Amino acid sequence: MAARPAKKSIRNEIAILREHLAQHELRVTSQREIILETFLKMEHVTAEQIYHELTKRTPHIGLATIYRTLNLLCECGLAQQRHFGTQTHFDNVSHKGHHDHMICTQCGTIIEFENCDIEKLQEEVARRHKFHITTHKLELYGQCSTCHGKA
Repeated sequence: MAARPAKKSIRNEIAILREHLAQHELRVTSQREIILETFLKMEHVTAEQIYHELTKRTPHIGLATIYRTLNLLCECGLAQQRHFGTQTHFDNVSHKGHHDHMICTQCGTIIEFENCDIEKLQEEVARRHKFHITTHKLELYGQCSTCHGKA
């Protein structure tokens, strides 16, 4: 799990969620806010991981509620849905700039990285083809150092 986000950050993100809910005439619930707070403490999380974390202290929140809330977080720009292999993960993008991923096909470890040279190369290729990039994702699949050492 990642480091706990600052209280100010959590308040900002709760405000973003509340505004989105109001715009779509949806109710603000304590369950949605608890799911958001739990989500913000984790990295590259699945709905099931949030569910297991929450059942330790709030057993009354169901998996379907978590999925619906994660979809709301994606809609309001706090989360991004990512498909790594066969699993769907949700990435906290509220406090991060663009980043790419390396995914271990053996153990499932996800490593975030940023590389200006890769970004520049992508822009150059797009320019050469007169293509305007609006967004992209780069996922590199292979083995992490731990799994590669076992081979």
